[in-house]
Amino acid sequence: MLIRILAGIASPLRGVCAGLALTALAGGEAEAASAAAKDFKTAAPIAYLYDVTSGSVLYAKQADLPSPPASLATLMTVELAFQALDDGRLKPDQTFKITEDAWRRGGAPSRGSAMFAKLNSEVAVADLLRGVIVQSGGDAAITLAAGLAGSEPAFAELMNARARELGLARSTFRNATGQPDPEQRMTARDVARLAEHLVRSYPDRYPTFREPEFTWNKISQRNRNPLLADYAGADGLKTGWTEDGGFSLAGSAFRDGRRLIVVLMGLETAKARSEEAKKLLDWGFSAFEERQIFAADEAVAEARVFGGERRYVPLVASGPVALLTPKGDDARIVARVSYDGPLQAPIARGTRVGTLRVWRGETLTVETALTASEDVAVGDLGRRAVDGALELVGDLFGQVAAKI
Repeated sequence: MLIRILAGIASPLRGVCAGLALTALAGGEAEAASAAAKDFKTAAPIAYLYDVTSGSVLYAKQADLPSPPASLATLMTVELAFQALDDGRLKPDQTFKITEDAWRRGGAPSRGSAMFAKLNSEVAVADLLRGVIVQSGGDAAITLAAGLAGSEPAFAELMNARARELGLARSTFRNATGQPDPEQRMTARDVARLAEHLVRSYPDRYPTFREPEFTWNKISQRNRNPLLADYAGADGLKTGWTEDGGFSLAGSAFRDGRRLIVVLMGLETAKARSEEAKKLLDWGFSAFEERQIFAADEAVAEARVFGGERRYVPLVASGPVALLTPKGDDARIVARVSYDGPLQAPIARGTRVGTLRVWRGETLTVETALTASEDVAVGDLGRRAVDGALELVGDLFGQVAAKI
């Protein structure tokens, strides 16, 4: 059993975790494939497999490399429309006009994927969304963008702002369609985070992604997602292609109480894209077993509090923390907590304090927020004086160390 306890002035975090190393951490971490996952190979230059149910990363290959997203960018277009529908700023039966710009750049004249909506016709939001999701229609995406923001460039600004809100730190949007632009980029990890958000936040709207076909203007088109046709449990999300970015896919499947999200980018053919997605999903569903490392409401660590009636406050996750490990895997599991401290009293129960990250070998598999499990009121004058003195000593020690 490996146990590490952090306490004292120099370490404002402490905790005991059976079977894990618990350490304080500041800053980001690089990610590499774990030793257990190295035996699995995919032809995709960029690949990411994520278990939504447990919050575990099962496979990552260049997952943080910003790349041309092609039509995967329309997932953000759809998200903004879903949000506007939930907020009441849009109505499903509200109509937008197919302008000449939308028709030429995204419709039949564009020779790309299109809804084939007629020029100057009025199309309901619900149908435009199916045009984007099922048919990958550029005309539908441009029309939604202009309808929501007045113009596609203005909508791109909304896409970037929303990306920051959702934690998509390495993605940049320049249009609503995913058409090639040297500055438009997404990472596989960001695509997966956006996909998970769509699944969790819009349960009544997400089923549109599994609709097998959609007919508009007497033209019937099959959903371009190959997983829907022949992969059990598949229910989303999008495919894409551009000459500079190759063939890409964001897929999701639900089986036996587990949901997996797979993201592939940079493949050379549509066939390879489909085959590699199925191979990753098959491996994800069959080769892993769940391991719970923290129960619900179990204290993960304790954070140092200055000026409080108590010196430490327990930190907990929002629920049980579990990770999936490859069957027979003996890779070391390390849990690390990072937060901005020291904490200053008063602290309310439920306040977000930091982040728990769990590594399997060298792979970051779980990342979840930690909150204070109890209220901590301001301490009496004596307690505040002692904490102030300790903090001063710590500052002086740091200044001396910096000069040496």
